[in-house]
Amino acid sequence: MANDSDTAPIREDETIASLEGRIAAARRAEDARLAEQNPPANPAAAGALTVLSTMVGYPLGGIVIGFGLDNLFGTLPWITIVLMFLAFIGGMVHAMRLVKNQRAS
Repeated sequence: MANDSDTAPIREDETIASLEGRIAAARRAEDARLAEQNPPANPAAAGALTVLSTMVGYPLGGIVIGFGLDNLFGTLPWITIVLMFLAFIGGMVHAMRLVKNQRAS
C-alpha cells in the first residue's frame, strides 16, 4: 500500500512565508540605510575622471613604450616622439568617444 502522505500535495508552511516576508523587509530597510550613508556618485565627475585618465595615460604609455623600444634599437628619441604623438591622438579620439557616449546616455 502506498503511503498517502507521500502523494498528498505539499502546502507551504506559514512560518516560512512569514520568515521570507521579514527577510524582504530587512533587506529593504538595509538598502535604504546604505543609500543614505553612501549617496550615488556624481556621473559627471566620474566621466571627467575617465577622460582625464585617458588623456594622461595614453601619452604616458606611448612615452614609456617608445623609450623602451628606443633603448632596444638605439634610435633615441625618434620612436618615443612618434609613439607619444600617436598615443596623444589615440587618447583624443577615445576621449571624444567617451564624451559622445555619455551625452547619448
